[in-house]
Amino acid sequence: MWTKALFLPSLGLNALMTKIGNRRWYDRIDETVLLGALPIRSIARKLIDNENVRAMISVTEDFELRHMVFSLEELKFMGIERLQLRTTDYIGSPTQEQILQAMDFIQSHQRQNHCVYIHCKAGRTRSATVAICYVMQHNQWTPQKAIEFIKAKRPHIMLRDKQLASINSFYESYQKTH
Repeated sequence: MWTKALFLPSLGLNALMTKIGNRRWYDRIDETVLLGALPIRSIARKLIDNENVRAMISVTEDFELRHMVFSLEELKFMGIERLQLRTTDYIGSPTQEQILQAMDFIQSHQRQNHCVYIHCKAGRTRSATVAICYVMQHNQWTPQKAIEFIKAKRPHIMLRDKQLASINSFYESYQKTH
């Protein structure tokens, strides 16, 4: 698939933009959630040791987690729980079921005073969608207010129509039930 072919070049571009540009690999959203790029081993160690990350939400395709990151077994050994929401890069957005699963996962770890790292490859689109839904639900905000808040924390997020539709759909569903 073409997303596999673009994976390493675009990950390399993200690393370059972090080194020479104004991007950060990850950003703290609030006391519970951090949003960022693929947690390569050195970054994952920093997240675990310095940011109290005890859980990760990977909004990725399976192949994105095969190299350069700790395996599920290694994470478990370190006391880190990972939830994977399989979502295609570039064209995908988490489903409503996946977003609800992520909200439950975050709340579970929030009750334990753990931090949760939400990521995709670059921390700009797929994972940003989940983070926006989290701050919408957590703060009872509108989609626009949540998007503005996340953009203030991580200015290089990039939402397309599909992600905006997911965010708005989550908001509408959440409004009906609360």
